Amino acid sequence: MPRRIKRFDQGEPLSPWRENIHEIIFEADTLQGKAFDVFLIVAIILSVIAVMLESVATIRYEYGFWLDLAEWSFTIMFTIEYIFRLICVRKPWLYARSFLGIVDLISILPSYISLMYTGAETLLVIRVLRVLRIFRIFKLAEYLGEAEALIKAMRSSRKKIMVFLYTIFLFVVIFGSIMYLVEGEESGFTSIPRSVYWAIITLTTVGYGDIVPQTNIGQMIAAAVMIMGYAIIAVPTGIYSTELLKAYRETTNTACINCGEEGHDNDAEFCKFCGEKL
Repeated sequence: MPRRIKRFDQGEPLSPWRENIHEIIFEADTLQGKAFDVFLIVAIILSVIAVMLESVATIRYEYGFWLDLAEWSFTIMFTIEYIFRLICVRKPWLYARSFLGIVDLISILPSYISLMYTGAETLLVIRVLRVLRIFRIFKLAEYLGEAEALIKAMRSSRKKIMVFLYTIFLFVVIFGSIMYLVEGEESGFTSIPRSVYWAIITLTTVGYGDIVPQTNIGQMIAAAVMIMGYAIIAVPTGIYSTELLKAYRETTNTACINCGEEGHDNDAEFCKFCGEKL
């Protein structure tokens, strides 16, 4: 029986002006694309700062008008950007359903929804909607091309990190039990779980100081645990760094012209999200 070969529907090619918009918005290889990314990052950060400042009563009282003006300027700008993103891909619905598409929509909806709520009894609802605008910061994820590599590295190193965490668990249980026997309730080590808590904050070099060993032997053990903590910190970092280097070599940030998704393999010919030819 002949084997069927799956063929992807590439759709109609984009018009030149839509391709130009796609290159500016979704790609950062050109001067215009880089300038657009920088401008949008600055706008996102400023809009988030404006939302934060609006929550300060004294600032809102003095500069409420200007903060509202800035907010609506950002809202209109992000609305136009969202519309252009839908225009410059072949299948807008695919982008609208993607994580970044949903974030783009959520970042502008609260301002428009708040217009429908009037009256003193709805001020609390409006405040909640305004706080939701802080999620615009998630739009920055689109400009972190390394996000896919970071996630892939975490997945690849999860087994090694689990073994590492299991080893740490054994250490804190052993040292916690020893300190319970050495120090006892007089020094604050009232139980093994509380002693394990001390071992955790000591091994991680946090050191709250709420439980402190009093005996010479206990202090020697504490010093050993502290030194071990510094040595252990480097272990997960090395594991993750190795996997991250592999992930960087395997992925590329080319954006699909159909759905706008990124994070494809370097040798990929088709989008792994929608099947469009890259």
